[in-house]
Amino acid sequence: MLNHTPQTAAHIKRELGKVIVGQEAVIEQILVAIFAEGHALLEGVPGTAKTLLVKTLARIVGARFSRLQFTPDLMPSDITGTNVFNMQTSEFKLRPGPIFTDILLGDEINRTPPKTQSALLEAMEERQATIDGKRYRLSPVFTVLATENPIEYEGTYPLPEAQLDRFLLKILIGYPSHEDELEVVSRWDEGFNSRRLDRVEIESLNDREAISRCRDEVRAMTTEPGVQNYIVDIVQKTRNHPTLLYGASPRASVALLLCSKALAALRERDFATPDDVRDVALPVLRHRLSLRAEAELDGATADAVISDILKTLEVPR
Repeated sequence: MLNHTPQTAAHIKRELGKVIVGQEAVIEQILVAIFAEGHALLEGVPGTAKTLLVKTLARIVGARFSRLQFTPDLMPSDITGTNVFNMQTSEFKLRPGPIFTDILLGDEINRTPPKTQSALLEAMEERQATIDGKRYRLSPVFTVLATENPIEYEGTYPLPEAQLDRFLLKILIGYPSHEDELEVVSRWDEGFNSRRLDRVEIESLNDREAISRCRDEVRAMTTEPGVQNYIVDIVQKTRNHPTLLYGASPRASVALLLCSKALAALRERDFATPDDVRDVALPVLRHRLSLRAEAELDGATADAVISDILKTLEVPR
């Protein structure tokens, strides 16, 4: 039985609606990542409320929030923290970095070199940080929500495959519809200001353990063998598709399972269906596939390949 997840999700969506206009699919996918204990990469042009969404979400769930602006000169210690010598005690003391938080917003993660990007790998995978040989545990709900700009290439660095694979979802944020953008303009005309969120009456979750409870419920869900087989079929099809240089790994199969279960919980079901699998397939797989050079020149995309695979596979009943 689902006692927490649907109610918690409904509360978060309602409160986000006081600040964010539209973007229902994006919000749903971010909640899927959080309830499935994963991290998300948000890709969209500037001005589409990526940062505002994450800041508001952290406030609603009552989580500690840190923002890290990635730049070309950012060092790994700027992410993890460093030991500083205390002259009075003659001891080194840890000055923790921004990863010692609950929700970390990594702005423009592709603007920093791979060496610095890799400083996040251990934190994202193990939820711990190693500083000067000593391990430090991070928050049990530690979540990275990173943003990147898809249209600027000058001064950017492609994310390494190992880094991309640590993101449970890659979420695309597009322009709002005419109606939604009109609502944004209307709200600002009436006095709303995203730089003054403290003036917006946002009701935070009363239960600080709410996210952990939702994760426990998702983890306890089971999936029918037919749905499990469908998930594996989708992922294995990516490994011999003629358009792809290489396909998704078994980690993608696990990610597809976890996200399907989280989406089912959001939809007030304690079991995942093939429709749940299909609805999360694009954000789960799009960043785990590598297109052949000639296919890219012909205009092929990872999303088109995934959609093609979904069309060719028989849906279990």
